[in-house]
Amino acid sequence: MKAIIPVAGIGTRLRPHTHTAPKALLHVAGKPILGHIIDELIAYNIRDIVFIIGFLGDQIIEYVKENYNIKASFIEQKELKGLGWAIHLAQEHIIDEPILIILGDTIFEMNLTEVLRSEYDSIGTKEVEDPKRFGIAETDGKFITKLVEKPEKPTSNLALVGLYYIKSTELFGRCLEELVAKNIVTRGEYQLTDALGLMLRHKCPITTFNVDGWYDCGKKESLLETNRYLLTQIKTINGRSDVIVIPPVYVSPSAKIKNSVIGPYVSIADEAVIESSVIKDSIISSNAEVRHCLLDSSLVGSCSSYIGHYHKLNLGDSSEIGV
Repeated sequence: MKAIIPVAGIGTRLRPHTHTAPKALLHVAGKPILGHIIDELIAYNIRDIVFIIGFLGDQIIEYVKENYNIKASFIEQKELKGLGWAIHLAQEHIIDEPILIILGDTIFEMNLTEVLRSEYDSIGTKEVEDPKRFGIAETDGKFITKLVEKPEKPTSNLALVGLYYIKSTELFGRCLEELVAKNIVTRGEYQLTDALGLMLRHKCPITTFNVDGWYDCGKKESLLETNRYLLTQIKTINGRSDVIVIPPVYVSPSAKIKNSVIGPYVSIADEAVIESSVIKDSIISSNAEVRHCLLDSSLVGSCSSYIGHYHKLNLGDSSEIGV
């Protein structure tokens, strides 16, 4: 089967990091978001992958070609008209075989075996507290009855998490064409949710599957949360005599660190330089430089440099003067 990964978004909620790198290449727990996704697909022997690229797409092409031996196709999305439009651009790849669509800012951990054996089209969902932020699915207990994109008054808490298994590819392709031909837009964009809604109108039965291991990387807070979780799943290794490591952490073998305290929940990528610093709950990207700093809940982008300062304090007990 084939996978389609849209990675054309400009990642405005992760600026300034996405001024110089695609969101899908931001690091989390030791490798780019996209690396986690591709590795998961390869684990299911899915090696035919279509990437829908846009801003800084050349970096996506370079990363995939340098790191993976897969059948990769790249389609440029020149206009950001919504996810439905992005998938519509990949029409030539939506043919007889089933496809798996995965959003490029979503890391998932689940057993896909049963999903890929399903006789029905199926959409990954998860119960959330604030459904207004997501597309949602209404069901009759087995099949989806309605799909709504970011509803003002949600009637379901089943959020669509960015994982779609499509078996009815011929119908899906026709619905994408209908979406564009009839200019069916929601909030000014062609939504994948609306294309799937057209499939429902054509009496196509669509089920849901639960995705507990869903990790959103669309903004700083969720990226750090995902980093914290994924780091708990890997083994911390410390072979450096002048570094104190508080697990869980990931440190690239090529990172250069001295006179520092690292952790917990810190990911340090290739060729990063850390000196005389204390860092926790942070992501330090490739070729970044951090010296003389105290960092907490921070993102340091690739090739960036931050040099801090030490301060001398004369701080006394202020309790006697009523402060």
